[in-house]
Amino acid sequence: MDIPRMGVPEKLAARMSMAEQHEYLRARFSRRTMIRGGAVTLGAVAGGAFVPGATAQAAVPTQRTAPAAQHVDGALVAPFGRHLAWGNDPRTEITVSWQVPVAVKKPFIRVGAHPWDLSRKIDAEVRTLYTPAGVGASGDHTQYYLHAKLTHLRPGRTYYYGVGHEGFDPAEPHLLGTVGTFTTAPAHKAPFTFTAFGDEGVSYHGLANNALILGQNPAFHLHAGDIAYGDPAGAGKTTDTGFDSRTWDQFLYQTESVAKQIPWMPAYGNHDMEAWYSPNGYGGEEARWTLPDNGPDQKNLPGVYSFVYGNTAVISLDANDVSFEIPANLGISGGTQTTWLEGQLKRFRAAKDVDFIVVFFHHCAYCTSTAHASEGGVRQEWVPLFEKYTVDLVINGHNHQYERTDVIKAGKVTKKLPIGGTAYPETDGVVYVTAGAAGRSLYAFSAPDSYEGHEHETDSVASFVNTKDGKVNETVTWSRVRYLNYSFLRVDVAPAPKGRQTTLTVSGIAETGDRIDHFTVSRKAK
Repeated sequence: MDIPRMGVPEKLAARMSMAEQHEYLRARFSRRTMIRGGAVTLGAVAGGAFVPGATAQAAVPTQRTAPAAQHVDGALVAPFGRHLAWGNDPRTEITVSWQVPVAVKKPFIRVGAHPWDLSRKIDAEVRTLYTPAGVGASGDHTQYYLHAKLTHLRPGRTYYYGVGHEGFDPAEPHLLGTVGTFTTAPAHKAPFTFTAFGDEGVSYHGLANNALILGQNPAFHLHAGDIAYGDPAGAGKTTDTGFDSRTWDQFLYQTESVAKQIPWMPAYGNHDMEAWYSPNGYGGEEARWTLPDNGPDQKNLPGVYSFVYGNTAVISLDANDVSFEIPANLGISGGTQTTWLEGQLKRFRAAKDVDFIVVFFHHCAYCTSTAHASEGGVRQEWVPLFEKYTVDLVINGHNHQYERTDVIKAGKVTKKLPIGGTAYPETDGVVYVTAGAAGRSLYAFSAPDSYEGHEHETDSVASFVNTKDGKVNETVTWSRVRYLNYSFLRVDVAPAPKGRQTTLTVSGIAETGDRIDHFTVSRKAK
């Protein structure tokens, strides 16, 4: 079905990439017609945010193409949807982001070492995202996202912050209940926990998992893509039906209890390509998130980045770039992402302070779901690098269930990894976990469930892999744990003195709080 008034015809869209569709719309509609008739443009007013001792980023005003904002009395408007994200260095950099339902004047953040001392007041950046009626199921809707990037922070320090605007000051006594906290990464190796899942959306199950995650007290949380499902079709086309930008308002409100104090680090999945906003589909995401900017191609791949926390390096990849199954962005990086990935893996393996490398992204390298199963593009482009540089853990979403592999190398099981077992990546191979049961409706397996306390060992499982020539059936022996219900991943990192065994203890946690899987990844500490 064509999008009313502005869509690319369905038959034509089927033969066009996302970028080609965007150019088609630009050529077909004049700028004035686009604004009035439905094409979406992202306008921003940029400004830097810093703490004392830092250098502010220069403000670079850009043309605002959204309808003129109508300001209301700021005392009647409360911020919502607070979410944190690390900068390039989690020891010293973090971004606080939030949303307001209508335009406000002079938005800012207050930061201090105590809740009663928020004297440092810093201007915030405003990113306005306008979605006209006629784009999917959206009504005429303008969203106001605010961001304050803080730098020159002290490692291992807890800070207090409040966000506000003219008429709403979190330092006022009656608003101190809105004050939040964050804690920077330590300067030295220390034990910590992080959590992960994918495919959340807006639902009771997503809310329940968030509550459990908060109870784990993680240092940060990884979201392996398909974040809010504003675009439920997920093909990355302007002909996708059902898109509603307002879903993001609900999502950010749902996650705020966790994300306002735990850095929420997303990778982008197929449902995160919202083709109406930009040629790469990520214009909306760039309005909502401020992520590390150390990736290979910020123009095309803003969700590709890395950071180091303690003794663990984390790499976020964009699997839309290599996906044969959903090809809207296939090849968008021209190979630069894979080249960058190898450089990052090589650098982290050589780094004297990095023991573990964790990679997360959306599409699965190895999964037996009857819905999407495995992505051949990931196997082709990235799996050889994971094995070459002995990646310790790969986390995926895409398939709405929990599944964990044995230890794999060259597509074969090198070591069975039972529940409670230990993998040694330096000699054994790589373990892959699909943690895609954060909140959206569940998929199915072709084999029986098998999880902690309910093990049902199966010698082989019928599945398939998505290739450039379509689905190819395969029978696999690497599917070790399968759990078809809502869940998330908890990872406990335990550093060790040089030469001793340092460990990642990985646990699958059900929405009920029960443990459904656990295993250990171990290697010698540097």
